[in-house]
Order: sequence, then structure tokens, then C-alpha cells
Amino acid sequence: MPAADRVALVTGGSRGIGFAIARRLAADGFAVAISARDPKGVASAVGRLEKLVPSARFAGTAADARSEMDQKALVDFVDETFERLDVLVNNAGIGDFDSIEKLTPERFRAVVETNLLGPYYATYFAVPLMKKGDGGFIVNVGSLAAVNAFAGGSAYNASKFGLLGFSESSMLDLRHQGIRVAAILPGSVATEFGHSHGDREHSWMLSSDDVAEAVADLIRYPDRAIASRIDLRPSRPPKK
Repeated sequence: MPAADRVALVTGGSRGIGFAIARRLAADGFAVAISARDPKGVASAVGRLEKLVPSARFAGTAADARSEMDQKALVDFVDETFERLDVLVNNAGIGDFDSIEKLTPERFRAVVETNLLGPYYATYFAVPLMKKGDGGFIVNVGSLAAVNAFAGGSAYNASKFGLLGFSESSMLDLRHQGIRVAAILPGSVATEFGHSHGDREHSWMLSSDDVAEAVADLIRYPDRAIASRIDLRPSRPPKK
């Protein structure tokens, strides 16, 4: 199916990696819906996307990844707006890093609910809509923290280890139903999550556009093939 006839949903699409993915898919001809928690941030992002890719169709709505009802309403919004869904990018995520002795249950829960339950909710509600069409593609934006534990990362590591397992299991569940699932595990990315790319000290980091390009490449694979996991690393990190 031509990209011009397809619809993508990007969670956490109002800034950073999610915004770059939304812009990249729109440039490929997709109609794109984005979500984020802040309604003003979503509206601003949609306006900027419309200026950057004036030929594309965009829509956006506020939705909290931690809320089952918000994620159901989000998929319903896409169905009502575009009447189909072909690509879901589970990108919304947060980080909270601290010693396990200091990381309160509330803080730990917020990370796991956003980074792991959020993708589950979105996938659960998106699959029936994808099956009504021609199948689809689900991309889970994870992290190399899914395979590399580090001090202070108990909540983040747990959420990303879990997301990778969820992604790989979902791939096996859905591949015979015309829905492909893949995980992208970026290393250090220069976003507001970390450092700006304008900082020369951190210019070695991946950019949001690098991750967006990987998502676009995944989706372009022939239907008979899938790269179910991509480890995306900076090519020239500082020598230790």
C-alpha cells in the first residue's frame, strides 16, 4: 500500500524522538497522529509539523501513557479521524534515576507504568483496528538500558527490560496476523532527555533524526521480512 494511504500513530510525539519520528513518517507520505500528556504541547507540535510537512495530514490529542482509558480513547480518536491505523510507534517514556534506597514506590511505579504498561495499553487497543485494515507495524522505542543494567537505573532498567520482552513476545503473537512488531534500542541520544546536540561535548551522541530514520527503514522492509530488534549505537563514542 502506498504510504499516502497509510496512517501512523506516535505516542510521546510532541518533542524529541517522537516529534522526529512523526516528521519523518509524514515526509514519507503518512498521515500522522501524535499524543502526549500536555494538550498545549500537542497543539504546538501539530502546528509545527504542519509547517514542516505541509503536504501531510496531522492530528493530535492529549493522552497519558499510564492511563488505560486514555490509551483506548487515543486509538478511538485515530479511528474516528483517519478510519484506520497502519503503524503504531510506542515512543512515550520517562526516566527517573536514583538509588533503590531513595527511589520511592510512587516514582518507581510512574516509570514502569509509562514505559511498559503504556505500550501494552496502546498495542492492546491498536491491534483490532490494524486487523480491520491490512495489518500493520508496531515499533517499540526502547533503550540499550534494556540489555545493560546500571547503578541508579532500577526503575528504568526494569521498564526497558520488560518492554523488550513484551516486544519480542508480541512479535511472535502477531506475525501470522499481518502485524509485525519490532524494538529499537537506541544508545545515547541528544534530546531534552539528556543533552542538546548543540553541546560540542556531546556531539558524538545519536540525534533524534537518527532514531526516526531507523523507524522509517524498519517500516520499509518487505512484508516477508522483519528486523525484530535493532541496537542503535553512536558510531564514535568517547574512548574510555
